[in-house]
Amino acid sequence: MLSSATTAPRAKNGDSERELLFHVRGLARAYGTGSSTVVALAGVDFDLYAGELIVLLGASGSGKSTLLNQLGGLDSPTEGSLVYRGANLDEFDEEALTRFRRDAVGFVFQSYNLIPSLTARENVALITEISRSPMTPEEALALVDLGNRLDHFPAQLSGGEQQRVAIARAIAKRPEVLLCDEPTGALDVRTGITVLEVIERINREIGTLAVIITHNAILAEMADRVFTLSDGRIVNVRVNQQRGSVRALAW
Repeated sequence: MLSSATTAPRAKNGDSERELLFHVRGLARAYGTGSSTVVALAGVDFDLYAGELIVLLGASGSGKSTLLNQLGGLDSPTEGSLVYRGANLDEFDEEALTRFRRDAVGFVFQSYNLIPSLTARENVALITEISRSPMTPEEALALVDLGNRLDHFPAQLSGGEQQRVAIARAIAKRPEVLLCDEPTGALDVRTGITVLEVIERINREIGTLAVIITHNAILAEMADRVFTLSDGRIVNVRVNQQRGSVRALAW
């Protein structure tokens, strides 16, 4: 995906092989200086693999969003290393970071960030027009079950439908990494379940590494692994031997 990256090593997981995407060691991020310093990440170690679904849990201020921003190349660490496919992101110049974000990473946030004057199809096309080997907008919207809403404007869509357009926009570039920061935070329970099912389907069918921030501990059952953060540290990692159904978990 990136010209500066080397071939990722592979790690054994039972009888199957998993492709290592992120190798993170001692990752720390602090803001401010002196007595006003705020430590957002206090040195975390972990590896992330292609096709995994990871849930990040923790109270507000625990470091979840900071960690997500680091993975997405939106922020740089104060200390430590964040290696993606053999390349240390902290050594990338701005051009290489832009290429990484454009080609490898899809972002989904709590706010939909759709352009009101553009249809669903046109909102997704904003990404497909600048991507290397994208899906068509129609293909991406079909994946999120909006094939019949291509020419609707955001104001003509429900909140859940708008979030699904945002997901279609994020995955249309065929990213290796999908980063979701409270993607259901503005939605009711039923609509949120639909959105999470879409993310789960993308993870399963495309093989995209999905990392999801949520405050809802029940939804941790949908993950392969659950990282619990507190005070900028990963205080627990739980492995689910079998992922649960989002809809079954929520009821």
